[in-house]
Amino acid sequence: MTAAPVLDPQRTALLLVDLMERIVALPLEPRKGAEVLATAEELAHAFRAAAAPVVLVRVERPSAAEQPPGSALVAGLRREGDLEVVKRTIGAFQGTDLHERLRERGVTTLVFAGIATNLGVESTARAAADLGYDLVFVEDAMAALTAAEHEASVRLDFPRLGTVTTAAGVRLASA
Repeated sequence: MTAAPVLDPQRTALLLVDLMERIVALPLEPRKGAEVLATAEELAHAFRAAAAPVVLVRVERPSAAEQPPGSALVAGLRREGDLEVVKRTIGAFQGTDLHERLRERGVTTLVFAGIATNLGVESTARAAADLGYDLVFVEDAMAALTAAEHEASVRLDFPRLGTVTTAAGVRLASA
């Protein structure tokens, strides 16, 4: 893993994928959901302080009359000014206005964190790459159902799409 380039907060957004109560509570690897959440919250704090957009993505089951318990974002995660995107597929671009909302804000770089590494995060990242975004993946702010699934995304797929780093390697330029 390498440090990400210094990121322009005017053109960079943090995408936090599926940090919902029921998903954070799953038995995850290589780290617990609470650890992913804590690192994601630190990143969100830094992005908000730099006036960079924070996008909170959550999933809703399209055919369910009522969503399962725990389908809301983790309590306290969303702050005023954050964008919330509700997806009904694995990735956050299909069938949502995410791309338009990012373009309105001049965003060209996306920093990814969330659960599950190989599902919601990777699916969203693949679509983002197809749309021309520069991508940064924060490995220690992600987890999957198994360590092998997490590692496959982080070691095999993400390096082909962008930069893989840790939360400590994410650096936002000062104004």
